Amino acid sequence: MSRAPHNHTPRQASAEYAALLDVMQSAAEAGTAVVRDGAGRLASLTWEVKGPTDYLTEIDRGAESAILGVLASAFPSAQLLGEETWTGAPIAAGLSFIVDPLDGTTNFLHGVPEYAVSIGALMDGIPVAGIVMHGARDEVFTATRGGGAYCNGERLAVSTITTPARALIATGFPFNNNSDIHRYAAHFARVAPSTAGIRRAGSAAVDFANVAAGRYDAFWELSLSPWDIAAGILLVREAGGVVTDLHGHDARIPPVPAAYVAGNIAMHRWLLDTIAQADATYLARLSHLHDTQHTTQHTTQHTTQSSAPEPAAPQVPQIPQAPQSERPSPSDA
Repeated sequence: MSRAPHNHTPRQASAEYAALLDVMQSAAEAGTAVVRDGAGRLASLTWEVKGPTDYLTEIDRGAESAILGVLASAFPSAQLLGEETWTGAPIAAGLSFIVDPLDGTTNFLHGVPEYAVSIGALMDGIPVAGIVMHGARDEVFTATRGGGAYCNGERLAVSTITTPARALIATGFPFNNNSDIHRYAAHFARVAPSTAGIRRAGSAAVDFANVAAGRYDAFWELSLSPWDIAAGILLVREAGGVVTDLHGHDARIPPVPAAYVAGNIAMHRWLLDTIAQADATYLARLSHLHDTQHTTQHTTQHTTQSSAPEPAAPQVPQIPQAPQSERPSPSDA
């Protein structure tokens, strides 16, 4: 199976997506077995640095290899994109799998049981099947396009809370790109006082799954990669929720990190509006700060120039200016 014919009926497509999911579950089980083995010998694992505060171990690589092996055997013509091996290639037409072999590596390395294997299947770039296997808690979240979302076989539905004061919101902090930290702090300061609380688990795949399960009422994060969201987007949508970018456009899966907001319909709308208000205040404050600094610098320069003593008259003749043809051009300066 490499591509779903466009003339498939909904029932045929549903059956095909279910068949996809069966193989994806076998692949996730293979990856989870590697992760569980590693969890029993954390002290012996070597931490490799991928970037600032971003780590990698042999478990990430081993789990990804096990997952991709199962998928490649069943779908030899499909595009396979794993977090640890993806080189930035665009998502191709036809069938693609996007794999995060261990979402929440830092939690895993510290023995914090919030990490998961995540696999998303895309047909022509559209999520059609997804699985988040939370091995530490023995929870398996699955979804197929048009077929609903489930946890261990039980149908999922997003929460019904519509009052922010009763809402529990999930989030992810900027952790390897501090350029967003002040903007995020503005979001946090606006969201936190109006809600029942904010939680940061450290695994976006688990966060999306918990939104789908109705445990969290909404979620936002400013920079998520394709492997973080490929399964989670479908889980939330099939549980009756909404996932968009910060402008309210339906979430897509680009090959670069992007910001996302998810939740039940009411809380997603509230969170989207609240973040927009926080952004407007933050940008206005930045603009005011920039104008103030510019005015201060200008005043300081003017005061310094005004208070400086008059220079003495030159005691030597001025050097004549060079002819125009001999003057350096701006590009030579």
